[in-house]
Amino acid sequence: MRFITKKIHSYLDYPVAFALIILPFLLNLGSTNPMAFYLSVGVGFAALLLTILTNHQTGIVKVISYKVHLIVDFSVAILFLLAPFVFSFEGLDAYFYWINGVAVLLVVSLHKNETKDRSSLSVSSN
Repeated sequence: MRFITKKIHSYLDYPVAFALIILPFLLNLGSTNPMAFYLSVGVGFAALLLTILTNHQTGIVKVISYKVHLIVDFSVAILFLLAPFVFSFEGLDAYFYWINGVAVLLVVSLHKNETKDRSSLSVSSN
């Protein structure tokens, strides 16, 4: 049931990074704690940098492995799920982080392992 390939993930990264940067302005995040605003913007810029540096289809510099990228994404999902409790976010501030945390966790969880089938790589001895 895992269907999110490395290629699909790479095309999701830029819109997600920009959304994390722009949505706090549009949604007026930070009403319960200014950290709700700054955390999203900061993680958005970090996600943009991570995407630029990741070794995948849309990476530009390609110095970070995709595996490390997935570990960072998983860590961000956990951060987003815990942030409303740690920083006492309420209402829209809390829902924004819970929804984004679940979404990132789903993307990472539904990642399709792309290792090649070793049997197709073997040479027949006949």
